Amino acid sequence: MFQAILNSKEEEKMDEEIENKVILHGSYASPYSKRIELALKLKSIPYQFVQEDLQSKSQTLLRYNPVHKKIPVLVHNGKPISESLFIIEYIDETWRNGPHLLPEDPYRRSKVRFWANYIQLHLYDVVIKVVKSEGEEQERALTEVKEKLRVIEKEGLKEIFSDTDGEPTVTNETMSLVDIVMCTLLSPYKAHEEVLGLKIIDPEIVPGVYGWINAINETRVVKDLSLPYEQVLEILRVFRQMSLSRS
Repeated sequence: MFQAILNSKEEEKMDEEIENKVILHGSYASPYSKRIELALKLKSIPYQFVQEDLQSKSQTLLRYNPVHKKIPVLVHNGKPISESLFIIEYIDETWRNGPHLLPEDPYRRSKVRFWANYIQLHLYDVVIKVVKSEGEEQERALTEVKEKLRVIEKEGLKEIFSDTDGEPTVTNETMSLVDIVMCTLLSPYKAHEEVLGLKIIDPEIVPGVYGWINAINETRVVKDLSLPYEQVLEILRVFRQMSLSRS
């Protein structure tokens, strides 16, 4: 009988471990995967990382994300969630411990969502275009990047950082969805500038944005998850070379 009780407790423990297990299917070089890792680390959530080969995606990934067939996919309680922004909101709503990645106040939450979405829709693709192109096409893309950054400088910072009169302050305890999105786009801006040989973020033109990104880079969680600088340079060089060879 005593053994039966022990077996029952072991089974309960195993069931609990399965129920609470968190698995992230992603790629170490993907900014979208890094978003989820940042959110999980900020919440102190243990997780298993599954490195996916994006040239030969696993059947598990295709089963979990049959619509877009892309990373990242978070699996919790055996249930998959896809699309990075939705995953982060799921994490924030499911695990109430740690910092709130979205403000509890509805108005402030709407502003964080708005600017995270603005960066995603209006800045992400054009920054990638700067890396992937050259000549006049690159110049046009870079001009557009600077225009979008000026919009964030003039209009975004005062709404994102309304508690500090628009002065960017970021810590492990205050990092939000919009910080995460900006981090995974322009955190490695110095590597971008070195590889491309041009200036993307000018501290004289967008001092607030410049200060914001550097504040993000100084947080412990970003430092812990950042790849070595030389590795980032190599990833960018390979990505650029492959993109130019296809054009």
